[in-house]
Amino acid sequence: MTTTRPAAAGAAHRLAALAETALGGPVPVRLRTWDGSEAGPSDAPVVVVRSRRALRRLLWEPGELGLAQAYVTGELDIEGDLGKGLRTVWAAARERRPGARGLSLTDRAQAVAAAVRLGAAGPRPAPPDSQARLRGGLHSKARDRAAVSHHYDLSNAFYGLLLDETMAYSCGYWASDAADFTSADAQRAKLELICRKLGLSPGARLLDVGCGWGSLTLYAAERHGVRVTAVTLAGEQATYVREQVRERGLEDLVEVVCQDYRDITGDGYDAVASVEMGEHVGDAEYPAFAAALHRRVRPTGRVLVQQMSRGRTAPGGGAFIEAYIAPDMHMRPVGETVGLLEAAGLEVRSVESLREHYVRTVADWHRTLEERWDDVVALVGEETARVWRLYLVGGALAFEERRMGVDQILSVRPTAAGRADVPATPGDWYAGLDRL
Repeated sequence: MTTTRPAAAGAAHRLAALAETALGGPVPVRLRTWDGSEAGPSDAPVVVVRSRRALRRLLWEPGELGLAQAYVTGELDIEGDLGKGLRTVWAAARERRPGARGLSLTDRAQAVAAAVRLGAAGPRPAPPDSQARLRGGLHSKARDRAAVSHHYDLSNAFYGLLLDETMAYSCGYWASDAADFTSADAQRAKLELICRKLGLSPGARLLDVGCGWGSLTLYAAERHGVRVTAVTLAGEQATYVREQVRERGLEDLVEVVCQDYRDITGDGYDAVASVEMGEHVGDAEYPAFAAALHRRVRPTGRVLVQQMSRGRTAPGGGAFIEAYIAPDMHMRPVGETVGLLEAAGLEVRSVESLREHYVRTVADWHRTLEERWDDVVALVGEETARVWRLYLVGGALAFEERRMGVDQILSVRPTAAGRADVPATPGDWYAGLDRL
């Protein structure tokens, strides 16, 4: 690998020097700046800093959020493969962390001085329009409704462009490596697997908490004759599911309720499912959420939670995800979630990691986004399209590198006498999932 620098110290040279100080080693990417100068390895991914405003954002918001703001506005870009660029930066950060001393006060002063010389100093730039702006107490009902609306009410048309015909916005189950096994096949395999784990049969009552666009609700009603109460806080989702219920003639089997999970009434359900909704509940509120799942299901009834996780060193959602995708999201290690479900009185019977399945699922969404890029931009604008590109590429990388995970956690509510009535072995949970 060779490193070239311009004869004169252009903006790229100055930025490379600052980056090397922060990383404790050579900059891992090639920098190209608005003045035409370049610095860094000639065979590395190229980061293009198109505007001084990108540097101003980083001065006011150092780290992930400032970089994301600059990227979604187009002030900063990565040429070619965005995933390769992000992978290179992450690898350098991991390798250099032990020896990097970070930015001292002197380094920060020098950074500000360099910004002044480059003409990048100035007042804090306004956040991009696509960044969430929530008010009110954390995880109050009003704030949670606004957080859900920010992400899920983007429009049914947008998600219709991004997702396959199942409209399942959660990790699929890739039961086959065959070339003709599609994303929709993987989603149907996931839905069938959930139904089998829950032991659903005709006439059973299912509570679908955070039903999304109704993929599980509609599948369970159509394929298994289950009576479903589908709950979502997103108005766009509720409208879509109700339309599908009418079109498919499922009015006698499906009830769609647009409300907060804390307002759900009724109990005695044979099964309860919550597919990638628990991440939005909040850390302090999760014990009450787990208790609600326990309260709604009958004794010996089963509860399945499919939920994303993070490691112990980086719980939460992450600055970019919380600002642009899922405000107030909280992910924790899977073992802690298991503990919270057990503390609520549920007996956890099975935990299955789907991490590798999410790499493929998110990669498929990203491929669809790029194929339909012009349609997406026409519908939601280029800034929001760039938000989703960064989200999907970064998400796939996080699952690939085990910085994030996702798991199906199956539990049961025991009777007062301790009876669970769950098979000791999975039986035929996985049989034929590749042929649905």
